[in-house]
Amino acid sequence: MSKTIIGVMGIGNLATSKDLELAYQLGKFIAENGWVLLTGGRKAGVMDAASQGAKAGDGLVIGILPSNNTVGMSEAVDIPIVTDLGNGRNNINVLSSDVVIACGMGLGTASEVALALKNNKSVILLNQNELTYQFFQSLSPNKVFNAETVQQAIALTQEILLNLKDDIC
Repeated sequence: MSKTIIGVMGIGNLATSKDLELAYQLGKFIAENGWVLLTGGRKAGVMDAASQGAKAGDGLVIGILPSNNTVGMSEAVDIPIVTDLGNGRNNINVLSSDVVIACGMGLGTASEVALALKNNKSVILLNQNELTYQFFQSLSPNKVFNAETVQQAIALTQEILLNLKDDIC
């Protein structure tokens, strides 16, 4: 039986202190729920903060790396996937995740959210502004969810996973 993989996508070098705090908490809660964390794997922004949080919660972390080596990888990554795909790895990120949570928003994160929706994946937008939520909601009203807190994001993830399980059965 495969493990549940939760993808946390978010801004890298321009992450705010709030983005980093939320990502750390998110990673920790993902680990405490027994899920596997998947990020972009870099030692930057939301990717690193979520990975560090998952390690603090004794979780397993997969990092989908953009380059052809592990230089610049978060020390909290347990399983590095070296792709040499640059931003093309974004599709791997979302297709490998059961649920995608976006924490912080930049162009890379927006592309991951769009790719997830295009592939019928559920996306939780954590601490996003109303305009961002409305835009993605207009593209896929049944697959975009809004959370203001990490606890809300985890509760939504649990609900989405339960619905996925029901759809399979």
